[in-house]
Amino acid sequence: MDAADRIPVLMYHRIGEIYHPAERRYCVTPDRFDAQMSFLARRGYRAVPIEALVAWLENGSPLCEGDFVLTFDDGYKGVLDYAAPVLDRLNWPFTVFLVTDLLGQCDAWPRNDGSDSAAHPLLTADDVVSMAARGVSFHSHTCRHRSLRTLDDDTLRHELMASRDALRQLLGTGDHYIAYPYGHVDDRVARAARESGYTAGFSVRSGFNRTDVDRFRIRRLDVAGTDTPAALLRKMKMGSNDGSRRAALRYMTQRLADRLRFHTA
Repeated sequence: MDAADRIPVLMYHRIGEIYHPAERRYCVTPDRFDAQMSFLARRGYRAVPIEALVAWLENGSPLCEGDFVLTFDDGYKGVLDYAAPVLDRLNWPFTVFLVTDLLGQCDAWPRNDGSDSAAHPLLTADDVVSMAARGVSFHSHTCRHRSLRTLDDDTLRHELMASRDALRQLLGTGDHYIAYPYGHVDDRVARAARESGYTAGFSVRSGFNRTDVDRFRIRRLDVAGTDTPAALLRKMKMGSNDGSRRAALRYMTQRLADRLRFHTA
């Protein structure tokens, strides 16, 4: 199998039933998630550990074409109830970014942001310990899911360091990665994450990851509840959050034009 020169990272949020139209952006139903993963597996794709991605970025440890990374933000209970059985069947690793102060509670931030969506349960500390023992990787989504760009320096450091320390105490993990809530990262936030002991930071900016990607702005592809398996595959092939057929046609047309220019230059 050919060596990879670019690696996509998928970003999921909640896996579960959709109770409000606004939830379709961030919630994927269990049946659709199963269909997405099965579709990718049949086409030769393979999920690899997040640690393998970071090792590939840092020292060129080999990854293969078709490898990708699975991440779940927020730590919803549905990851355990619905996603884990599918991924266990495929023997695919995955990572969950946890809001450490809210373990065992519900997602408070959608209501804080003015959303009409219902509250949904989050993983408990016991869930996390049990899943980690089965090989699931857990990292930080801060303490309380606040926009880090809006915080003063002291509060920013607390959100970063207290979350890291909580995971270290719970799991005894070594390297720590962070997914920025809402994708809100700037130079100050990235610098604070590095100074707080994190090895890498994950953004919500779409695109592929090549070896020259900023380690504290690793790109991810957003998976929506409306994505069919074929649309998700198109996203992964294009490195885009737009998995429509029209976007795929534009992408292929542009690539063809680029090749023609290269050969006639």
